[in-house]
Amino acid sequence: MEQPCNVPDESGDADLDPRIQIELEKLNNATDEINKLETELDEANTTFRLLLNESTRRLKLLSKKLGSCIERARPYYDSLEVAKRAQQECQKAAVQFQRANEIHQAAKETVALAEQRFLSKQHEWQFDNAWQEMLNHATIKVMDAENQKAESGREHQKRATLFNAAEQKVQQLEQRLRRSIAKSRPYFDEKSLCQNQLATQKERVESLQQSVAKVKNEYAESLKELERISEEIHYKRGSSCLRKVTDDLVPPQGPREPGVGAELNVYDVSEFSDTARRSDCAERNDLKFANSEVTNRMSILTDYELELDRCDLRSLGSLSVGTSSAAVSEKDDSETVDDEDEEDEDLETLKKRVRELAVRPVDGGEGQSSDKQWEEELSATVDKLDKRLLQHESDMQSRSLSVRHGTAVSAVITEYECA
Repeated sequence: MEQPCNVPDESGDADLDPRIQIELEKLNNATDEINKLETELDEANTTFRLLLNESTRRLKLLSKKLGSCIERARPYYDSLEVAKRAQQECQKAAVQFQRANEIHQAAKETVALAEQRFLSKQHEWQFDNAWQEMLNHATIKVMDAENQKAESGREHQKRATLFNAAEQKVQQLEQRLRRSIAKSRPYFDEKSLCQNQLATQKERVESLQQSVAKVKNEYAESLKELERISEEIHYKRGSSCLRKVTDDLVPPQGPREPGVGAELNVYDVSEFSDTARRSDCAERNDLKFANSEVTNRMSILTDYELELDRCDLRSLGSLSVGTSSAAVSEKDDSETVDDEDEEDEDLETLKKRVRELAVRPVDGGEGQSSDKQWEEELSATVDKLDKRLLQHESDMQSRSLSVRHGTAVSAVITEYECA
């Protein structure tokens, strides 16, 4: 009897894929990290809101306390901010100009060194294409560095001019608004401090947000990897079960033995019920495999029908011999023909019945008998057909012997009369 497909238990530690354990550890670590970072992010946002509210409250108090001097001194502090930004940009432009100048000097020194080495050994070296290409490349680098140096110089000059203009404006406003500037200085100092604190806290919030997004992406990747591993394991288990069922359903190898009895021994009727039970397991793994099983059954039934057709041919051959010999037989012709017709009709009826019973379980239509009833009915019909065929062949052999005996006696009598 066919055993069900052995599927490993996913809960067993021995069958657990080690990659699953690794991905589960990653998921746990990512979950803990997400929870921690989200807690820190909430605290950072809360701190930022508290700082903003506190800064607004202190600046309002100072604004009420100092009065209109804040508005009169505001252009000076705005110009001071512009001057600070211009100074920073001027410093960046100066650094870029210095770097471009160093690159230009290095390129010029490379060309000069190459020319000096070639001139010192010109009696040994030849000015070939390689030297020409190297000098051209070095010259191009010198030209590019010179262009970059000139552009950086112009940018530095522009930034320096803007910084000088901003410095002059700051000095003018400082001379004109000296008293308002001195009186409103506590307000603008407090404002600068609050802005620095808020900027620092904002950077921390943005950093935590990026960290949370990164860890969530790692969590999603771990989930995708777990899903991929699960699909791979499921596919392997399904494939192994399909191979097991396929091996069980392979038909026996070797040449077929002649005769109806040998046919029934090779393909036992119980094989159909075993094949039906195997198909239940195959259908749970792959629907397509059920179609291949039906094809195997049909091939078995087709072979059986071919064997029956061969029996028909042998029966017809024996019948033709009996018919030819009946012309010289001393028996009654009409009775022999009637007996043969009845036997042929019985044989045809039994063959048709076997074909119907063999096709019914494959079609699987409504109103069919159960597997047990079908097996018993098919087995009884096949046995009956086998007995009828054997009896028919023995009758044909007996009739043939009698015909040959009558022919021999007639020949002896003819020779005696001629003599």
